[in-house]
Amino acid sequence: MAERVRVMFTEEEVDKRIREIGEQISRDYAGKTVHLICVLKGGSFYMTELAKRITVPVTLDFMSASSYGSSTKSSGVVKIVKDLDEPLKDKDVIIVEDIVDSGRTLSYLIKMLGDRGPKSIKLTTLLDKPDRRVTDVKVDYTGFEIPDEFVVGYGLDYDQRYRNLPYIGVVEFD
Repeated sequence: MAERVRVMFTEEEVDKRIREIGEQISRDYAGKTVHLICVLKGGSFYMTELAKRITVPVTLDFMSASSYGSSTKSSGVVKIVKDLDEPLKDKDVIIVEDIVDSGRTLSYLIKMLGDRGPKSIKLTTLLDKPDRRVTDVKVDYTGFEIPDEFVVGYGLDYDQRYRNLPYIGVVEFD
């Protein structure tokens, strides 16, 4: 079965939207330091570009979580594969994710990280698929709301391919 990638959002559209989110975060956190937590692997592309566009001081950390195991279907059980390197006590935290769909993993992460004593905790995602939501998750800064299609690029992959595309595309199968 062959596949092709159809452009959903161009590189220019993605860049413009990330710049707008960076400007909004800079206004919202004026006079503060924001601590960005990247959810690996997909969130790394978005976080890198977002951090460059935030004008207030920024610190970074990374974590990796999985709810899939060896299956392609979510098990509903979240496993922390790589935890944070720094404590969160009294920090203004923004979790940076590539895409929010079911909300299960992020709901778990927000609660778990909230228990570590940050001053505040918010969520930003490049892409939001509200039609797939099974757990209520508040996204504070959204890049694009998208329909339930299989998307790649800008960190999102299909079998570890297409992460490096500078745009968001939809995988279509022949």
